[in-house]
Amino acid sequence: MFKHYFEQIDKVEIWPIISLTIFFVFFVGLIIWVVRADKNYINEMRQLPMDDGQITNQNPEHS
Repeated sequence: MFKHYFEQIDKVEIWPIISLTIFFVFFVGLIIWVVRADKNYINEMRQLPMDDGQITNQNPEHS
């Protein structure tokens, strides 16, 4: 059923390549961000669900 519709679209073969490229670039960027992220910031965010509302880190960079 869908094969007929896809055959009518001009240059339809490029869309899977574009989708894969976006997917790959996003996850490579995410991996780079995780590796380069500030470990103190990661620890602060990890503890956030357990936080009782008191500010423990007085660093103005992450406040």
